[in-house]
Amino acid sequence: MRFPIVIHKDAETGYGVTVPDLPGCFSAGDTLEGAIEAAAEAAACHIEGLLMDGEPIPERAALETHQSNEDYQDGVWAIVAVDIAKLSSRSSRVNITIPARVLTIVDQAAVREGETRSGFLARAALSYLQRSAEAELPG
Repeated sequence: MRFPIVIHKDAETGYGVTVPDLPGCFSAGDTLEGAIEAAAEAAACHIEGLLMDGEPIPERAALETHQSNEDYQDGVWAIVAVDIAKLSSRSSRVNITIPARVLTIVDQAAVREGETRSGFLARAALSYLQRSAEAELPG
C-alpha cells in the first residue's frame, strides 16, 4: 500500500514528515533520506496499531487533494510503501484457487500499489469486511 508523504524543512531543524492519509501519523529525520525511511516506519506502526485495535485503514485521498491543502504548502512530496501482509500478527500460508485472469489483475494492481500479492489481497479482504460492517450499522 503506497502513501504520499509531505516533507517540510526549517532552516534550523531537521526534516518533518506528515502522512496525510493517516491522521496523527508524523515523523522526522536529520536527512531527507532518513526522514523518508522514518516515515515508512511510522506509517507501518500506525497501520499496525489500527489493525490491532480493530480499526479500519483510512481511505487514501488523491495526491492532488492533499497538495491543495494549505497545511501542506511548500512541502516536498514523496511516496512510502507499507506491506500490510507483514503487519499485526503471525502470517498463515494458504492455498487458494483463483482464475488466472483474476490473478493477473490482482498482481498488476499489487504492483501499482507497491504491495505484494498477499498484502494486496489482505487489504482487499479487510476493506470488504469494513464496508460490510458499516453497511450493517443502523442508518
